[in-house]
Amino acid sequence: MNNTQSAFDSEFLKKLEYLYIVSKKIFAGRIKAERRSTRRGVSVEFADYRNYTAGDDFRYIDWNAFARLDELLLKLYEEREDLHIYFLVDASRSMTYGELPKLIYAKRVAAALAYIGLSNLDRVSISAFTDEDANRLPTERGKGKIFTVLDFLEGIDGAGETNLERSFRNFVHTTKRRGLIVLISDLFDPSGFAAGLNVLKFQKHDLFVIHIVDEKETNPGLLGDYHLVDVETNELRPVTINENHLKRYKALFQKYCDELDRYCIQCEIGLVRTTTQSPFEELILRIFRMGGFVS
Repeated sequence: MNNTQSAFDSEFLKKLEYLYIVSKKIFAGRIKAERRSTRRGVSVEFADYRNYTAGDDFRYIDWNAFARLDELLLKLYEEREDLHIYFLVDASRSMTYGELPKLIYAKRVAAALAYIGLSNLDRVSISAFTDEDANRLPTERGKGKIFTVLDFLEGIDGAGETNLERSFRNFVHTTKRRGLIVLISDLFDPSGFAAGLNVLKFQKHDLFVIHIVDEKETNPGLLGDYHLVDVETNELRPVTINENHLKRYKALFQKYCDELDRYCIQCEIGLVRTTTQSPFEELILRIFRMGGFVS
């Protein structure tokens, strides 16, 4: 990846607030990051009434209602329940591929969704993972923390190989609070995606997968003799590509995507796939329109 290429310019920053406002309008403020739980007692928002019964706390009797109706009614409230949102950003070397590197695109998507979470006063954490290590931003809260998030994301470089299972086992061992996990990755793991996603699923986290690919990965358009280099292992392989090889490659790539789709449907995992050629802001709005973050 070109280390001089910034993920965040002035145009990007202008789009953040726009995306937040539009996402709120789409769901009239009912973003999943604002999940609430009904509890009796001191809270933030009135929810409903029920009849007073002996033993209830008389402090929550509505005396105005009693004066009008001659009936003892107890106020119930809704109490905001903090949501922890964990962004897992694939920082392996395969994410550096593309004219617009997949990692740059992933950073922009993570930043935009993190901003929406922070704006809703949810607790946001970001981990950049490879096969060997994970660089983690501690939990942040509040709209003003977006610059801390941007600084962290800007410092991520693509390196290392992909081992989803190992990376996610390390994550769950250091993460005790359940929450919403947003995985942003090309999912190019030689051993497949299932073992890694199973680790997250079995820990009872809510999981949403953003599958990022480059259009040249879906349709390489290569014919002739080449020396192909594995971007993660540097393995060199001479190949001759003809129309049949190209057709078989496309079929295998589609099969992989179809298997991921079926897995996520069966496991009730949210999934959206995008190419880096699609503007990131369109992806964000698509996620909200499809209900990916709505309770």
